[in-house]
Amino acid sequence: MLVYVLLLGRIGLAAPRQHVVALGKWTTVKLMVGEDERTALDLKVRALLVDGQNKEFITGPPHDVTNRTFVVRRVFRLSDSLPQETVPARWRWERGGWLLVNRVSGKMQLVPLPEFDPYNSEAVWFRDYAAYCGVSDDGKKVSAILVQLGRRKPLLKKALGGAGADMQEAKCGAPIWQRAPSRVTFEPKGEQKFTFTVPTRGGGVGYRRRKHGRRVRRITALPNQGPRAKQRDGRSKRARIAKRRLR
Repeated sequence: MLVYVLLLGRIGLAAPRQHVVALGKWTTVKLMVGEDERTALDLKVRALLVDGQNKEFITGPPHDVTNRTFVVRRVFRLSDSLPQETVPARWRWERGGWLLVNRVSGKMQLVPLPEFDPYNSEAVWFRDYAAYCGVSDDGKKVSAILVQLGRRKPLLKKALGGAGADMQEAKCGAPIWQRAPSRVTFEPKGEQKFTFTVPTRGGGVGYRRRKHGRRVRRITALPNQGPRAKQRDGRSKRARIAKRRLR
């Protein structure tokens, strides 16, 4: 009985198994594009392997987010068989979104990118940020979008106008990243380019000095503060005014 308890204790204290994540060899497939879906483009894909088993197909180079995680573009095969067809199943390749992969656990999950269009959006990564031009669900509006992993709302979403009749031509080129400070530049076609500076990770807290030299803390509004934050600020301001009147 004692040996059995000790054995269970060793199993419970054992380190979690580390999985092996690897990338397979490149192969070229046909990607059908165009309104009639008859224009074939060459696309290089390869397998994403976990412990030697094929879990997903990917394309393009991966981007390291941390020493344990990376993101990579996903591709998949979609059934192209009609209901009335009795011939062997037909399949076609489609471009998908982005995957976040953990090298240690082997876990992978889709990265939520608002209004990311698989055929017209080109995400450019820097650290844990992704900048791209998104297309609305109805295909009529294009926006410059900046997202950060782990945040629900985009750090930036700026309308760039209509997408135009020819959706094969992107509204803007690939965004350009710079560091110190971290900023990204969008260059929309037919419009003036603009640069967005990424908010610092310090929580927007700074300091300033009064005339008598005492240092006081100044809290700057965070980029995603909504109406509730503004409402709280208004309430606190009214409370200070009422307090002064009582004096």
